[in-house]
Amino acid sequence: QLQLVESGGGLVQPGGSLRLSCAASGSLLDTYHIGWFRRGPGKEREGVSCISSSSSGGTTNYADSVKGRFTVSRDSAKNTVYLQMNSLKPEDTTIYYCAAYRPLPGIRLCASHPELYDYWGQGTQVTVSS
Repeated sequence: QLQLVESGGGLVQPGGSLRLSCAASGSLLDTYHIGWFRRGPGKEREGVSCISSSSSGGTTNYADSVKGRFTVSRDSAKNTVYLQMNSLKPEDTTIYYCAAYRPLPGIRLCASHPELYDYWGQGTQVTVSS
């Protein structure tokens, strides 16, 4: 059973940076598509970014609101996925979650639809404020 634990959240000033980690246990993260989500104003989960499984090429995707500021990456040796967040804005303040699902054969691209994801971490709070 895959378990995910996020860390790295905290308080940062506008324009600052944070790196979120999503550490996995129980299974190899390389075989999963991984998504980063955040809690929206209505408590829905908004897709921020995703990275496809290593066998699918590790392709990435970003929401328009974070494109050019956030970068998702994998460290297979550490069984961990990261979300590097730069140029943070107050509107980035919320809880961030990582999630995972095993893609069907031939589905190489990840997608940021929460209903696809079977495994979720507990979330980590990011606060951007001066």
